[in-house]
Amino acid sequence: MESTKTDRSRRYLNPYLGGVLLGLVLIAANYVAGRGLGASGAVKSVIVAATDVIAPAHVKNNAYYSEYAKQHSSPLKNWLVFQMAGVLVGGFLSGALWGRLKLKVEHSPKITSRKRLLMAGTGGILFGFGSQLGRGCTSGSALSGMAVISVGGFITMAAIFGTAFMLAYFFRKNWI
Repeated sequence: MESTKTDRSRRYLNPYLGGVLLGLVLIAANYVAGRGLGASGAVKSVIVAATDVIAPAHVKNNAYYSEYAKQHSSPLKNWLVFQMAGVLVGGFLSGALWGRLKLKVEHSPKITSRKRLLMAGTGGILFGFGSQLGRGCTSGSALSGMAVISVGGFITMAAIFGTAFMLAYFFRKNWI
């Protein structure tokens, strides 16, 4: 019984099959919703709605927030919020079903868990900030943009991977 669980927990989806499945999901999103995928739109929707509850005067006086709040009255009316909830629930269920659901921090033996979490959190915040400057996240700008043959999508993907390759040398000790 134990060997079956170990065998199951070591198997991963073939990355080529995963890429094809992601492409099919992207095509379905364009067909059903009329637009591609994206995570930063969901986060933005929730943040603007929460800010409107906490500080409605700030939202009203801020040009960016007020314009966004007019277009999106509730995060529950934004399908991207449900997409992100599905990603979280799907990831949790996948981990539970395949025996990979563990609370641990993966990191290099050269650094502590605390430093790994600090680096990951800082990177996530910077990427989130950059996604708003670039008008979308990796999935929204790059994948969805490339799916509709947008020059901006190709530039975004090149910039993301190019920057990662340039900075990898300086940050590699945090992962290797």
